Formats: sequence, structure tokens, C-alpha cells
Amino acid sequence: MIRSIPEITLNDGLSIPAIGLGTYKMNGNAGVQSITSAIDNGYRLLDSAYNYENEGTVGEAVRKTGVQRQDLIITSKLPGRYHQYDLAVQTIQESLYRANLDYYDLYLIHWPNPKQDVYVEAWQALIDAKRWGLVRSIGTSNFLPEHIERLEKETGVKPSVNQIELHPFFNQEEQRKWHEENDVQTQSWSPLARVNNVLDNDILKAIASRHNKSVSQVILRWHYQLGSIAIPRSTSPVRQRENLAIFDFELSQEEMNKIGELSRPDGRMKNQDPAEYEEF
Repeated sequence: MIRSIPEITLNDGLSIPAIGLGTYKMNGNAGVQSITSAIDNGYRLLDSAYNYENEGTVGEAVRKTGVQRQDLIITSKLPGRYHQYDLAVQTIQESLYRANLDYYDLYLIHWPNPKQDVYVEAWQALIDAKRWGLVRSIGTSNFLPEHIERLEKETGVKPSVNQIELHPFFNQEEQRKWHEENDVQTQSWSPLARVNNVLDNDILKAIASRHNKSVSQVILRWHYQLGSIAIPRSTSPVRQRENLAIFDFELSQEEMNKIGELSRPDGRMKNQDPAEYEEF
């Protein structure tokens, strides 16, 4: 039986689970089945985005499950092409219509798109959406410290969460430290870095063997002990349960350090540098 998932309280008072489900490429009926399975297996944090084109799938899964809406934390994200204030407001509303939800628990700006330089407008739209009751908590994704500092300087409001690429091959040590010092919660996207064959790493396999756990479980435990909320994606009920079963063991500091040493400067999976990358 899966133990209850610890919760983390954000800087605005909202408590969210310490691990969630990524829903990228979970679409249509198959997506509904996968997400419903995850909820049945204990997940309470569901991560989506406007550009995943599956907000409707997430909403349908929520309606099909026996879990009450207020017991779920549902996230979506604003795409880069809608950063202008009026467009951002409309897009948040459209996100809710797509999912047939009255509110999102967490809504993020997906990328800063610094070349466009309209992300402060987008942030003001999120601030107002929260004030209107459309969302409960607002945050960012892929923002660098200088982007977040500007948001707070120009609006007086800092994000509750910043979701970033974070995995053993790209451990984001400096960014995580900045988050901790500035009371912004780190979330990890692509926490298992599957495209980089992280699951075949000998160091990780040795640690997993020592704890009688899978490599995935070791990596997700590493995220948890770093203080980051991982959102692994899995459509398999077996993997979904496995990914939640990380709260009955603990990595030593030596093991944490060994995993941290796997990081490398070119560790980004798709070379998506937030200082340059522009999301459509």
C-alpha cells in the first residue's frame, strides 16, 4: 500500500503534494484512462499546460474519478504567444473552459520568452486571475532568477513555484539555491531524463541495488531530498505506483552527493536555455 504523500506549503499558503504526475502527451481517451489510473493510484497533483492540448483530457479524468475536486491540485501553463495582458486573461479563461473547471490550483507562465519581453504583462494577468478566483496560486516555469526578480520588482508579487528542467545530469544547483533563499518552490520537469539514458547509469544502478529500489525510485527520492517537487510522466499503472513508493527509504548524504556529481554543464536535454529559448 502506498504511503500518503507529504505536502509542501508554498509562499502563499497553498499546500501541494511533494510529487505529482506529468501529463505531457496524455491526450484523448487513452490519456483520460492514464490520468484516472494515476489518481486512483494516489496522485493528487496533476501537471498540464495549454500547449499540451490536453486540458480537456485532464478535466475529463477529474470528472471520472471518485476523488473530490477539492482534493486535487491541478496545474496549467500560459503559452508564449499569449503574453500580452488581454490575451493572457482570455487564455486563462479558455484553459478553464477546455477543462470544464471553475478554477486551477496553480497556473504558471510556461517560458519567459525574453526576446518578446512581455512576461511582466503576462504576470499581471496571472495576478489578476488569482484576485478574480480563477486560480489559487500563480507561478512560473523555466524562469531565471533575473526574470523572477523583475516580476517582483515591477508587480510586488513573486511566484509561488518555478518549474525547471532538473534531473541527475542537470542538477540546477545554483538556481535551486536561489529559489531556497528567496522562498520560491522548485518543481522538476523531466525529472527522470529518460532521453539521456539516465536509467542505465552504473552509479544510479548501484545505489538502487543497495536500497532494493528501482533507479527511477532513487532519482525521485533524490528530487524529494533536494526539496524539489518532481512531476514524472507515466501511463503505466505499475510505474505510477512505483514512482510514488519513495517515502519508505532515505538516501545518505554520500549517495546524494554522488548523484549530484553526475551533473554536467551541457546536461540540458534539448538545449532549451531560458535566456534564449522562445516558446510559441
